[in-house]
Amino acid sequence: MSTIVITGAGRGIGRELARAALAKGHMVYGSVRSEADAARLRDELGSALMPLVFDVTDRAAIAREAATIAGPVDILINNAGIIGPEPEKQSPLAMDFDGFAETLAINTIAPLAVSQGFLPTLRRSEHGRILTISSQMSSMTYRKADQIAYRASKAAVNKVMQGLATALEPDGIPVILINPGWVRTDMGGPSAALDAGDVAAGILTLAETLTLAQTGRFFLWSGEESAF
Repeated sequence: MSTIVITGAGRGIGRELARAALAKGHMVYGSVRSEADAARLRDELGSALMPLVFDVTDRAAIAREAATIAGPVDILINNAGIIGPEPEKQSPLAMDFDGFAETLAINTIAPLAVSQGFLPTLRRSEHGRILTISSQMSSMTYRKADQIAYRASKAAVNKVMQGLATALEPDGIPVILINPGWVRTDMGGPSAALDAGDVAAGILTLAETLTLAQTGRFFLWSGEESAF
């Protein structure tokens, strides 16, 4: 049994990750933004789920909640994220810059802040691991101009986490990125190709089997390595 922290556990992939991890007997801490969200999530997933209440952009709150975990954390999954401004307001020619900044704060900066905040608990584990949910929309192999704030934020978090992987390699803590594909969630919409439960199960398997030999790499949710 592992102790797992999942950010953005209140909905979508995060909720399904928490559900899958609980079903396998792991100790699961899930972050939400309010006490009301915490109560709702425990009603949905059961009393074994341990909520952590913090906004991922609030570094003081991250540190406070991380300090409440006495034992080691074996797996941190940076899942929390947003799609950004309305599509017509995040093109290179028409940008909601405040919305762009918020997207970067949540999708790019927060995963690093959360990783740093929980690093003391990860170092207490014999096999601490960090996974961050990125996106196929971060790819540099094709030119797309739509939803550019979201695309840019995910491309940036890839580089941030690649750097974190290098920095933590001497400590034996692997860091990888996950491409979850197009998933049927509030963000992905009902027409998406993939079931959130299936994707969560694949990500959890990656988390459970992750080794230092895989650090700094980008994986599809199903386990195959992918190009950045």
